[in-house]
Amino acid sequence: MYRSIACFFTAFFMCAAFVQAQPNSSIAATPPMGWNSYNCYGSAVHEDEVKANADYVAQHLMQYGWQYIVVDFLWSYDNPPGSTIGNPFQRNLEDGSFVPWLTMDAYGRLLPQPNKFPSAFGGKGFKPLGDYIHSLGLKFGIHVMRGIPRQAVWAKTPVLGTKGITADMIADTSSTCAWMNHMNGLNMLKPGAQEYLNSILALYSDWGVDFIKVDDISREYSTLEIEGYKKAIDNTGKNIVLSLSPGATPLVKAQHLTQYANMWRMADDFWDNWKEILQMMKFAKQWQGIGGPGHWPDCDMLQAGKLSKRGPVGPERYSRFTVDELYTHITFWSLYRSPLMLGGNLPENRPIEEKLFTNPEVIAVNQQGSSPRELYKNDNSWVWISNAPGGGWYIGLFNIGEQAHSVNIDAAQLGIKTKFTVRDIWKQADLGQFKKTFGQNIPPHGCMLLKVAALR
Repeated sequence: MYRSIACFFTAFFMCAAFVQAQPNSSIAATPPMGWNSYNCYGSAVHEDEVKANADYVAQHLMQYGWQYIVVDFLWSYDNPPGSTIGNPFQRNLEDGSFVPWLTMDAYGRLLPQPNKFPSAFGGKGFKPLGDYIHSLGLKFGIHVMRGIPRQAVWAKTPVLGTKGITADMIADTSSTCAWMNHMNGLNMLKPGAQEYLNSILALYSDWGVDFIKVDDISREYSTLEIEGYKKAIDNTGKNIVLSLSPGATPLVKAQHLTQYANMWRMADDFWDNWKEILQMMKFAKQWQGIGGPGHWPDCDMLQAGKLSKRGPVGPERYSRFTVDELYTHITFWSLYRSPLMLGGNLPENRPIEEKLFTNPEVIAVNQQGSSPRELYKNDNSWVWISNAPGGGWYIGLFNIGEQAHSVNIDAAQLGIKTKFTVRDIWKQADLGQFKKTFGQNIPPHGCMLLKVAALR
């Protein structure tokens, strides 16, 4: 009897823990779509530039589903001339404090730097900017670094919501980011660590943040801190998207990710180089079958439009992708159901970017498809497929070779025993009925995006 009672309570608590860890698929039920400041402004975006891109999205892209405006990293840092991203401050030789001092409140929570974000002056934080973005009908996001500021540890700032616990008591000073020196990790086993995360998420919630991208957390994989951020988000009662960066995120963590994160990077930063598209497709193959409502493997931002205006990689330029490569880039990200985050400076878009970002049928592939997967691959061709709502398939034909050639699909590969219809999604045009096979001559690095349905 006692064993039965013990087994009952063991099973009860295991089930309770399982229920508690389930993802909320209503958050990021489809892949998030929006704009991120990193690819065009690095660590130095200013408030007027964020607003200009938000205005563009509201006027030109929101009707197609684009909605998030995300301020990327180092928004608490002033970026003085000669500064470097990796080493934003050094020790003061007199007292050991950090120079320059990041903008921070009395509880060790970083605040936007007013020289970059004038509306934050007087401790208002990102609330005025968040209110502006929300007034356009859009959603607001920010980038944060994992952990707690080293300057908070030095200053021994109190942890909001605790009695007598200070930043130095919860920091893991052995845990630092290899490429950014202003944070320590959190020792989530220490009293007060979860309260610190609760306090920063409460602040972000007050600002109206709908999306947080947590960096330096997915590689190396910081299990307890990821769980801590998810718990802190849940504590706000708000639907805040949790994005993890950078990759390569360990594939063995897939089950944990689907429970605690809404999107996560499959690879390190993606840039405008053809070989990186091919590598991303390889990463996607490893992760196929994992994505779904509330949790999405992330191919990284879209490298289209005006890039690197103020860093971070290479000179200011329009994307180095050819037109054919741009179509392949957008097509694969859409077909794979990756989150779609625009990386270029949108007010400088050309007609090609406008065309790439405003095709409702392409966006439907990303938002409405299901089970994206590789159909077949050889030395020169790569074909991917996903299920279309109501029947049929979305199919991407990719020429990954260096010469133009025909890329084909056979009815037998799809289990079709009758004729089938083919629609060119980019051209929004029906191509007719076909039997047994369909093929098209595609230029090198180019693609076609099709909708195929069997005739009854």
